[in-house]
Amino acid sequence: MTGRTPTLEQQAIVDAFAFGHDLVIEAGAGTGKTSTLEMIAASTPESGVYLAYNKAIAGDARLRFPSNVECRTAHAFAFAAVGKQMGHRLSAPRMTARDTARILGINQAARISAERAPLAPQQIARLVMDTVRRWCYSADDTISAAHVPVVTGLEDLACRGELARLLVPLAQRAWDVDLTQPDGCLKYDHDHYLKAWCLTRPQLGADYVLLDEAQDANPAVAALVEGQDAQRIMVGDRCQSIYGWRGAIDAMSTFDGHRLVLSQSWRFGREIADEANKWLQLLDADLRLTGNPHIASRVWPAEVADAVLCRTNAGAVARAVALMDGGRTAALVGGATDIRRMAEAAMSLRMGMGCDHPELMAFRTWSEVQQYVEEDAAGADLRVFVQLIDTYTPAAVIEIVDRLVDEEYAQVVLSTAHKAKGREWGVVAVADDFREPKDDEAGMPGRIARDDAMLAYVAVTRARVQLDREGLRWVDRHLAWGTTGLAADEKHAAELVDEYAPRMAAPLVVVDELAGVAEVAEAALAELVDGHRVVDGSRDPVGRLLSAECVRCGEPYQDCTCATPPDRRPVDILPALARAG
Repeated sequence: MTGRTPTLEQQAIVDAFAFGHDLVIEAGAGTGKTSTLEMIAASTPESGVYLAYNKAIAGDARLRFPSNVECRTAHAFAFAAVGKQMGHRLSAPRMTARDTARILGINQAARISAERAPLAPQQIARLVMDTVRRWCYSADDTISAAHVPVVTGLEDLACRGELARLLVPLAQRAWDVDLTQPDGCLKYDHDHYLKAWCLTRPQLGADYVLLDEAQDANPAVAALVEGQDAQRIMVGDRCQSIYGWRGAIDAMSTFDGHRLVLSQSWRFGREIADEANKWLQLLDADLRLTGNPHIASRVWPAEVADAVLCRTNAGAVARAVALMDGGRTAALVGGATDIRRMAEAAMSLRMGMGCDHPELMAFRTWSEVQQYVEEDAAGADLRVFVQLIDTYTPAAVIEIVDRLVDEEYAQVVLSTAHKAKGREWGVVAVADDFREPKDDEAGMPGRIARDDAMLAYVAVTRARVQLDREGLRWVDRHLAWGTTGLAADEKHAAELVDEYAPRMAAPLVVVDELAGVAEVAEAALAELVDGHRVVDGSRDPVGRLLSAECVRCGEPYQDCTCATPPDRRPVDILPALARAG
């Protein structure tokens, strides 16, 4: 158990738990959520369940939590209740898509679109099982069109409707006739017994339940926790909800509980916290991180990094080529199986043989893939991969991934931002495949997709000591355009300076080179509220001007003698302008 003295935020959480509240704890990156949950467990003799995100986390938790807390994954509970009787099916050998099609009775190809190749029986079989898998993740009782995967190249509504009409009956039959039976023949996996268990609406028999990483909860598990006759505590970081593409949901957003935060990060210092807060601002999050005062982190270019974080697997492979050509050994977090399979599929398409890879199965030839990524906005995620194949050839890509080493032998670790979640390194560099959105027709910065902003937030919070943010430095431009609250054009800003500068008691100072003269105008206006200075030019982590005095005691912040640091709240410039005018 933790021996650390709780912070004010942690104590507030323990106190709220003692009052019996259901809790939603927003825990920012590196803020010690596990230690906080230990404090909750140590505060009561009642029985608890800690639902861990994976087996490794559950094993670590068992060493840290008191004995009256059962630390397991949802899969472990489900296996004990349902999975044991299907254990013989879990150990069955891999099954080919053709064998799956035969068991499902799929004997004919199906044409979904006149512009795309017909789906072969083995491709249909893969999609059927993917539909079942997506339903297993959900909280739904029956399979529907909502569980049918989106197939690359068949994204339009008409194609999706045709796919649903084909796949939903086959998927429901696969579940009812085969996957619920001990003597079934289809490949059986862990998500199947988890779903079967969740459908029984089980109770865990504990006084309280802790759900970790609730922002990326399997919907079936989230519904399980919400259905418990116990005190429920959901913990996570909503701005790290990056697995929606595979069916995860942010269970914290809809859960009806008392909401508290953990904002003090112990992982990194102020400069990295400031960088993270830029993305939290863009995400319109209530949370802002405070850096660890004992770590002198910096945001600065790194000649050598412990880890390089990329947007895609293809981007990671491209960076691996550069590293290995420079004589350095590299590892890829999670291995290179996915990129190898895509390269093998590309090789088959280049030979005109089609493929059954879920990302590429709708195409007959490689030229169709190339045309798709150039002409269809939906193909943006494939563009880096296509460029990789066209630059190196599929065989060369396979050779490159074969040269990767295990992490323990690597000089540099490569990872996608998705797979870096939950990890940390001393020095982290962000690769340049995090593309800035294109400007609109008026030249204004394009809208940043929420999923991309969350992924960027994950990336910049993996470093402890040094962050090289090269691939994401464009965020400053978006913040400068989108958050000043004043006219962005320099002509109007200059007019404001000319009007109000003579009335200022102190010289103008440009505090942000990116915003330029608009910031000068803002500083000028901030000087004038009721004829005296209330802002000294200092800023909070997201760039807002702060009051010069502690708002609790009224003293200048440098003379404040409050028990806690001075409360210097952001000043709203526009009301100040109205009064000054």
